[in-house]
Amino acid sequence: MDTKTILKIQKFTFNPFQENTYLLYDDTKEAIIIDPGMYSQEERNEVTAFIKDKELTLVRLINTHCHLDHIFGNAFIHKTYGIDLEIHAGEIPVLEAGTLSSNMYGVHLEKSPDAGKFIEDGEIISFGNQLLLSILTPGHSPASLSFFHRESKNLISGDVLFFESIGRTDLPGGNFDTLIESIRSKLFTLGDDVIVHPGHGPSTTIGYEKTHNPFI
Repeated sequence: MDTKTILKIQKFTFNPFQENTYLLYDDTKEAIIIDPGMYSQEERNEVTAFIKDKELTLVRLINTHCHLDHIFGNAFIHKTYGIDLEIHAGEIPVLEAGTLSSNMYGVHLEKSPDAGKFIEDGEIISFGNQLLLSILTPGHSPASLSFFHRESKNLISGDVLFFESIGRTDLPGGNFDTLIESIRSKLFTLGDDVIVHPGHGPSTTIGYEKTHNPFI
């Protein structure tokens, strides 16, 4: 197989909420960042050093959803690499509530840029030689997106599905029944061997969660 077709996923765990930030790239050197959660200068340096070391060109900035812990690094990435934020339009109220949320938690948030592009359900996200399918998976937030790389069977799930757990539904726009329906109808249909890369904690598989997740 041509190495340029192989998706590479780098996970960073950042900020006081231990959020997983994902950098996806291939040997074309094009890369995208999903949910940049870097909070401290050290965390920002870690990402920029990795991008520089791998000689990557960052071409897309995407949020699965816009809760505070997933947007800490939006402004930094936007300013450093000159790329616009991409979200689902249904997440606008959550994004706009970022400053209020940061004040509630007593943490600093550099205000995120507004979205420069809106991602639709079923849209194909392209970079390098890679294609990701966007899947609308609400419930944890009003319009959270998951991203599926069919060729390698990798799924970036945001805070929808975790190892033996699910996203909380007690925040504004959350709904337990909606979340369970998203998991059952949108994610569990992708295949038992699909690897799930969640917004917090370790990776898992669809098959494992079907059998062991106590919330499903």
